[in-house]
Amino acid sequence: MAHSLAEIDLDFVPLGRTGIQTSELQFGTWRFGRTTEDGSLEISEERAHELLDAYAEAGGRYIDTADVYGGGDSERWIGDWLADRDRERYTIASKLYWQIRDGDPNSKGTNRKNVRHRVDAILDRLDVEYVDVLYIHRWDDATPTRELMKTLNGIVESGKVHYLGASTMRPNAWKVARANAIADAHGWEPFTVLQPRYNLVDREIEGDYLEFARQRDLAVCPWSPLGQGFLTGKYSRDEDLPEESKVAESSRFRESYLTEANFDLHDELDAVAAEVDASPAQVALAWLMHRDGVTAPIVGARTVDQLEENLAAAEIDLSADQVDRLTTAKAGPYQGL
Repeated sequence: MAHSLAEIDLDFVPLGRTGIQTSELQFGTWRFGRTTEDGSLEISEERAHELLDAYAEAGGRYIDTADVYGGGDSERWIGDWLADRDRERYTIASKLYWQIRDGDPNSKGTNRKNVRHRVDAILDRLDVEYVDVLYIHRWDDATPTRELMKTLNGIVESGKVHYLGASTMRPNAWKVARANAIADAHGWEPFTVLQPRYNLVDREIEGDYLEFARQRDLAVCPWSPLGQGFLTGKYSRDEDLPEESKVAESSRFRESYLTEANFDLHDELDAVAAEVDASPAQVALAWLMHRDGVTAPIVGARTVDQLEENLAAAEIDLSADQVDRLTTAKAGPYQGL
């Protein structure tokens, strides 16, 4: 099923209980400015702007970044791109947590000093007055939860941030629940957007995490919806990976993805893809979009053609039977949810 960008028109869906709408597929920019192991640039500024143009042409309006992507270049390039557009038409999300200065432990985490400095730097690179969503990229156990929520609330009240999110909290939904309880008790801004890893292979958020999000009407915007490329069909159980492949050297990837159970799941994915005349990647994304509790997956791409393929997943309508077949194709505690 081939679609040109002109044929794709992304819909808007509610971003949890924030009151704003988000594109049904969000655009992730973690590859912008990223330097590969051989020292080359994975996505240049020119290519980044081409990808942003393509996303906007398809009706996309939600751009996800972080202050460490490309050493800050991702935010700078998005800011340069936004300069020629109506900023109010776009929802911009960024993240903070990782250490940014060698030898300075205070430049990591969510302590008040670091958060306030980092937010100002994010706005400066993006050349905007505010970001719509600010995520904490990871949980910082060294910072008291009350201090974190009080600091974040102050930034929201300053107008520099509209909503708060927590990224990669899949085993620790209770920490978000506790933080929100503290915020509610003080009348502070709570976390309203969650960004976990979730795809057909990585199903650890099913159960308590998704139920918590549904109960509290929190937006769930999954990253890695294609399982680090496994769900695109680029790997085969019958082929040895080339020795020079980065993946071939990653025992973690092999153990997590290149398993017999996952390839059995992929067989079902391929079968459904043939039935709906789509690629495995498109069906994997469409499955996520059909999952109860999922708001909008985050898609990325190296080329405009890849982005076009991913965005076309929004045009795929899976039957209830096809969704169920994919959901139950891999045994686990999530079955029946």
